[in-house]
Order: sequence, then C-alpha cells, then structure tokens
Amino acid sequence: MRRKAAAEVIGAGERLYEAAGALLADHRRAVEAVREAWTPLHADLARSELRRIPVDRLAHVTEGRLRAAVVAAVEAAGYDTVQRVLDAGRHRLRQIPGVGQQSADQVLGAARQLAEAAGETVAVHLDVDRPEPRTTALVAALHPLVEAGPDARSAARAAEALDAGLGPLLAEAGPAGGRLRRWLAGRERRERALAALAEIGRRTERAAADGVPALLAQASVDLLRGPADEAAAWVDFELRSAEYYGLLAEITERPGGGADAAAARGFLPEALAERVLAQALDDTYRRVSLRGYQSFGARFALAQRRVILGDEMGLGKTIQALAALAHLAAQGHRHFLVVCPAGVLINWTREIEARSTLRAVALHGPGRHDAFADWRAEGGVAVTTFQALTGFPGAAAGELGMLVVDEAHHVKNPQAQRSLAVAAWAARCAYVLFLTGTPMENRVSEFRSLVRILRPEAASGIGEVDTVAGSRAFRAAVAPAYLRRNQRDVLAELPALQWTDEWEELSAADREAYRTAVRAGNFMAMRRAAYARPEKSAKLARLRELVAEAAAGGLKVVVFSAFHEVLGVVQDALGRSAQEGSGRLFGPVSGRVAPARRQRLVDGFGAAVGHAVLLAQIEAGGIGINLQAASVVILCEPQVKPAAEQQAVARAHRMGQVRAVRVHRLLATDGVDQRVLEASDRKARLFDAYARRSVVAESAPEAVDVSDTSLARRIVEDEQARLGAVG
Repeated sequence: MRRKAAAEVIGAGERLYEAAGALLADHRRAVEAVREAWTPLHADLARSELRRIPVDRLAHVTEGRLRAAVVAAVEAAGYDTVQRVLDAGRHRLRQIPGVGQQSADQVLGAARQLAEAAGETVAVHLDVDRPEPRTTALVAALHPLVEAGPDARSAARAAEALDAGLGPLLAEAGPAGGRLRRWLAGRERRERALAALAEIGRRTERAAADGVPALLAQASVDLLRGPADEAAAWVDFELRSAEYYGLLAEITERPGGGADAAAARGFLPEALAERVLAQALDDTYRRVSLRGYQSFGARFALAQRRVILGDEMGLGKTIQALAALAHLAAQGHRHFLVVCPAGVLINWTREIEARSTLRAVALHGPGRHDAFADWRAEGGVAVTTFQALTGFPGAAAGELGMLVVDEAHHVKNPQAQRSLAVAAWAARCAYVLFLTGTPMENRVSEFRSLVRILRPEAASGIGEVDTVAGSRAFRAAVAPAYLRRNQRDVLAELPALQWTDEWEELSAADREAYRTAVRAGNFMAMRRAAYARPEKSAKLARLRELVAEAAAGGLKVVVFSAFHEVLGVVQDALGRSAQEGSGRLFGPVSGRVAPARRQRLVDGFGAAVGHAVLLAQIEAGGIGINLQAASVVILCEPQVKPAAEQQAVARAHRMGQVRAVRVHRLLATDGVDQRVLEASDRKARLFDAYARRSVVAESAPEAVDVSDTSLARRIVEDEQARLGAVG
C-alpha cells in the first residue's frame, strides 16, 4: 500500500475512532446527569420508607438470631425506627446498656438489609401537577436522551463497537504509516501492521456506507441539546411520560431486576426464570426501550416459544410482542402475523411502524387478499382480524416466524370458527404468542382451551382433578406456558387509582321503570332502568355533577356503559353543556363505529386541550385503545364480568398516565346492581386464584362455574319474587 494511501486510511480510522469516543463521552455524561438528579430523590424516598418501619422488624430479618432483649433495648433508647438505627451508627448503639459490639453489628446489618430492600422497592414519581426543583432537574436531564430517541441508542452501540475494535487496530497499524517505521519494525510486526491497516480500511468503508459518521455526529448534537426551558420539559414529559419512565428504569434498574425481580418474572419457578434470562434479545429492528419486566416478557415468549402473556392491562403487552418479533427478524425471519379484533387493527399497524423498523401490512377490507399476496411475497408483519383470518390460505410449515394473537380470550371456545382458524395457523408455526389480560372469565376450562392450542401435551396434563384441587397445582402445571404480571407489582411509579362506589337512591320514576323491567323478566332492561326516565334519573344527575367537577379542574373524562342506549341518554344530557363551551364531547365509541373512525375519536379526545368527555361502550372502549389522557372514569352501571371493568379502567390507568385516576361506579340501591356486584366479586376471586399470578400463591377457593345466562335468570327470578312481580 502506498505511503499516502496508508496515511489516509489511518487518518480516516482515527477520525472515526475519535467521533466514537466523543459520542460515548456525551452519552455517559447524559446518563450520569440523570443518575445525579435521580439519586437524592430516590434516597429520600427510601429514608421515608425506613422511617415508617418499626425497629422490631429487625428481629424478623435475622430470623430470630437477633435477641428480642437487644431490640427492646435499642427501642427503649429512642431508636424506634430502622432509619434512626442507621442514623445512630455503631458507636451510639454500643453505648446502649445491654448492647455489645456483636449485637450492635447485628442490628446494623439487619437495618442495612432493610435499607437495601427499601432502596430497591421505592420508585421516584414525577408529579406533573406539583413540580419542584429536584423533579424538574430530573425531567430536564432525561429530556435530551428521550429527544434523541432510539437513534442515540443505535449510535452508542455502534460507537462502543468502534471504540473497542478500532483502538487496538490503530495501535497495531502504527508502523504502516511511514517507510522508516516499517523498516524498523521488523518483518513480523510489519505484517501485523499491514493486516491491521487493511481491517481499518474495511471498517471505515463499511461505517461510511452505513452512515455511521453522520449518525454519531447527529447523536452528539441531540445529547447536548437540552429543553428550551423547564416548562417545555414538563410539557414534553406529559405528552410521552411512558418514554421518560422507561428510560429512567433502564438507567437506574439493577442488572438483577431490582426489588421486584420475582414479580417482574411472574413468580415463575427459579429454574424456568433462569432459562428465560439466558435468552438473548436482539434490538436491531426495535425502536423503543424496554422496562426490565418487558424485556423478561419478550425473552419468555422466545425461550418458551408457545405461550400466553397475560399481563394486566397497561403494562405494554404490544411492546413485548414487538420486541420478540424484532428479535426473530434479526435472526432472519421475514413473515409474521398478528391476529386481533377489528377495533385495534389500526392501533397495531401504528405501533409496528412507530416502535420498530419492521414493515406493517394491514390485511383488512376489500383489498385484503391483494395485501395478503404482497405480504407473502415481500414479508413484514401482517395484521388481520379474527374474521378475515378464516378466508386466507394457511402458511406453509416454517414460513411464519411468529403468530401473535391479541385479545386471545376470543378463541377460548374450541368449536368456534375463529378458534379453529387460529389453531390451524398455530400448528404450522414454531413461535406463537397469545396476548390477553383476561385468559378466563367464567370457567377455568376456558383457560385450559387456550393452553391446548399452544401446548396440547400440557393441556392434557391439566385434568379436572387439578382444577378442583386448587389454584396452586393449576398454576404450577401451566407455568411453562403462562406469564402474568400486575401493575402494582412492576409499575411502582404509576399514579394512584381511586375507586368510589356512588350509591344513588332511585327516584320514583326510576323505581317504576325498574319494576316494569322486572315484571317483563328482562335482565338487560333491569340493568339500564335507572336511565329510562332521563329527566328524573338519580344516576344521570350524579353523572352530570361528576363531569362538572372534572370540567372545573380541566380534567378529561371517559364514560363507560355496556348499553348503547344509556350512552345516548348521557350524550343528550351532556351535549348542551359541551356546546356551551365547558368542554368537548366525543363518541360514543361502540361496536357500531368503524375502526378508523373509532381511532379518530380517541385521537381527538387525547388531543383536545383541557376538559373533554369521551363516551364509550365498555366492550369496545375497553379493548385495544389507550386513554391515558383521561384521569376520571365513570362506569354507568356495574358489569357482570369483572374483567370488563378492569380492562376499561386500565385503558386510562396504564403506563404513561401522569395523574391519579378517579373511578366512579354509579350504583342504585335495592336492586339488580347489588346482585351483579356480588356475582362479579365471586368471579374476581376465581380469576385471582387461577390466573392472576403465574405460579406460587396462597390457598385458593374451589372453582365455580356460573355462566352469564344462568346468573341473569337467577337474578331476574329473585327480583320478581322480592317485588311480588312474577310475570
């Protein structure tokens, strides 16, 4: 190689190496600024927690090794909380009568264990309504990293590779830069230098072709660019708080998963959890950071191949599915299929395009067969509905990289056509991921039918004996195929959820409408009778009061009902005030509304400035849409299925919510609402016992099997007897 050419190659390598080092330094400074802002906030929260823990808890930590007399002496000396013990230190503790050197060390050791646990448990909450200097500093520190987005992560990854690879090569290639140096180096050294020079040339050319120098330069600029001012940082946080919290967790979480590692792993058996943690997760095609529990969920889907991800609503099941798809795409798979209800198809295509670099192909509407042919030829992530799936020819064995079924409880009936279609596709695919926050609603057998599609051998091993024997045996049997985490376990920063049951005394008109429905034996009419006379409706009057209170505070409200007729009544009641300028009214969102218009209504509601109201039928509004713009939820009546209420509320109280969510459930005294609540509570206990945790739980009640039809019939008969109104 000519001297000039060698110098040019080395010069290009040095410039690229310096750019990589500069980017890494900028990224480290940005990350360190976040840690410096977060550390005092987190430490104060941990100390507050320790100030609430009485000193006698130290005996539990040591499992009795710390004598009760020592603990009593420490408490008598005024050190009555764990934090006061830590503040005292060894010297002061040893001055307490009856506390020797060994006892003082034991007391401090136990206190430090609790301090470590507290530090892992507490989470910093960024209150957008009550900003203070320290939380503002943290938001401002996070802002450039969030603003830089996934490109900064890609740039940092490329910079790390260049920093590790080019440094040694440049040192090795030194003798190739000049004739005298080559002559003095000796033959073996010259050969190594020339080889290193050639490798530098290859790497710099490949980096230039991939646009790496520009990526590094832009990332450095982005990381050094802070928010325009503090207010701008808080506005940006409110718009995309999930990204801020996700990045904060990524920076501050410990490698082992922190305090709630067991919860993040769904309380799976240790051996299974370790196998999942060993699963690699390639993020080449992913454009979003993952929380620790989300990374585990994606790895679980990949390691176990055919599973149910049953996370509670609001924990990002879609993101976890996309992470698994992105990993498989990086491994060479080209075709993926997502099956979902029609109402969430648009949301899925949006998420694929925004959160990954994968190609999204909607298989819906009149052109779905042409789109299917295009997908078969070009690849990507196809998104279709349960109904449309039945009209497509099946994939060849091994052609499909992964099948994802959203709201998978829709295929719980093994005889239904959509269930058969999903089962047929699943049989030809190695990786199958079912997503559902409600894997069973009435019968444990429904949950078993989902497992049967994924793992027939596991389902056959779960007999009726396991079911009636109790939930522990059931969960242990399905652990390899089922992972569930709950919000309270893994989203410690989530704002409070406040439930209020609003019991209203029926008006005379309400009671007459209710008796008419009872005489007719019409269960559905009984449930909506409180709105049959709008001008005299006690529930409607309370609903208007709640909306007016929210309007005064500039808060957004979602009103849910199972009945389109009830939403019509509410729309009429609220329409006048909305037109008078107290807020905007959107909806109703219902099964009658086309998916595209449904998404426009939700988008408009979220984009509205200040107070707004969205009306939604609970079965449509509780599935697949994100309503974290709302901080007030009103349920017009109790639901027979507790999962329906939980899903609907979780659309607002989810990752990304920055304000406390108030839920108001409107209930009528002395009637059907009380009976529905009792039945709902029984179903909720069944779900808790069998499906809320993946495995490991306390003793559980026996399984009950009450269908909605038999429940309605029994309530109608009881009410007819109570009111003497048998038809």
